[in-house]
Amino acid sequence: MKDLTELFCHVDDFVNIIPNKNILTLENGQGKKSRKRRGNLSLSEMMTIVIFFHMSNYRNFKAFYIEQVSIHLRKEFPKLISYSRFVANMPKLSLPLLLFMHELLGECTGKSFIDSTPIAVCHNKRITRNKVFKELAARGKTSMGWFFGLKLHLVVNDSGEIIALQISKGNVDDRVPVPNLARKLYGKLFGDKGYLSNKLFKNLFNRGVKLVTNIKRSMKQKFILLSEKILLRKRFIIETINDQLKNISQIEHTRHRSPVNFINNLFAGLIAYQLSPKKPTLNLSKKEKQELLALNA
Repeated sequence: MKDLTELFCHVDDFVNIIPNKNILTLENGQGKKSRKRRGNLSLSEMMTIVIFFHMSNYRNFKAFYIEQVSIHLRKEFPKLISYSRFVANMPKLSLPLLLFMHELLGECTGKSFIDSTPIAVCHNKRITRNKVFKELAARGKTSMGWFFGLKLHLVVNDSGEIIALQISKGNVDDRVPVPNLARKLYGKLFGDKGYLSNKLFKNLFNRGVKLVTNIKRSMKQKFILLSEKILLRKRFIIETINDQLKNISQIEHTRHRSPVNFINNLFAGLIAYQLSPKKPTLNLSKKEKQELLALNA
């Protein structure tokens, strides 16, 4: 399978540049030393399988591993281990996946778009019974209603590439992580009305970033450039990306049995999206392109 081979080469090239792979081993969570016995599957192979799941049409990793990997990918993974043993070894993938995603982050082009999306970790009816994320998640509210979980804050460029991200509790204001997310940005940053703030605008402006948002009906009209109006209308690009991350890359589900499982699922899905050759772009019309070219001339 060409796509799988290409994915493995990407992952293996990254793993090979890590000088000391022992730093990637996590403790067993009980303060005890665990055996560092070498497994049959290499770190590159395990990461490839987890990421490839998010590129498949499967919604359940167990079904994917048993029905697809164990049967149809035996040739690609000759030293394949059982599903239960693979799951037992998955905690050691968290740090490598996080570092790999950081390596894949795109570059700022001067036109950036910011938004947040809720990541529910359990159904609302089970909030009081949820113990896995008791200290990590929180209740939050979006335009779609209440949820219990975390928020994924993203910044993307006009090519649909993720250039910055941060995870917070579900009750954190969208404006709080912006200064940290905008550390390496320049040019203009487009967001929705939830990012309106004079303090935040001045903070970013002093760092060379102009925050552009729509205004609320009760606010006075403000001057905005035609080029900014055109690009502000294209802010749906990041909403499309959030939808793709949830419905295609499957970064959200409510069956996590540990925070480590959540991290693995989230970053594997983000990596799968970042490596996708087809990403949402601005898709400017001919008239919009002519207007922008005229403004830049």
